[in-house]
Amino acid sequence: MLAEKTLIELKEYVDYCLNHSPAEILHACAPLESEILEEDRQPADLDEFIQSRRKPSLRHLLFSYIDQRGASDSEIYKKAGIDRRHFSKIRSNPDYRPRKNTVILLALALQLNIEEAGELLSSAGFSLSDSDTSDLVIQFCLEKEIYNLQDVNEALDNLGVKPL
Repeated sequence: MLAEKTLIELKEYVDYCLNHSPAEILHACAPLESEILEEDRQPADLDEFIQSRRKPSLRHLLFSYIDQRGASDSEIYKKAGIDRRHFSKIRSNPDYRPRKNTVILLALALQLNIEEAGELLSSAGFSLSDSDTSDLVIQFCLEKEIYNLQDVNEALDNLGVKPL
């Protein structure tokens, strides 16, 4: 059960993010000058472009996080409330892309911080939006280290958003 103070803080967080411009709520995301120069450099061909920008796949990143935490696959998929067969599909099929909520559930089960969760979501082609109430609640929970699925769903429900 989430404390009343946490729920009030959550509402203030979501209200602030929804009522301010992205520039006002950005957390020091200005790229370094060296990164800008690197991005301005034009690759010689498509293969070089892809090779220079490719990030780890969802599968690779997910299982490296599981290994880093010393957890077993079954611990993670049970904690995330994901079916064993669904998890097996993620493991065995390199082209499989789970839904955004599934990736969020895995991030919560792994107790990832906001940056790690963003990286995991990005590897599956998703992100957490600063203009979506549901995504703001997830960001808040990750920042406050609220990983219990029941508590996250309670926070979502409290703001009238569909639970995970």
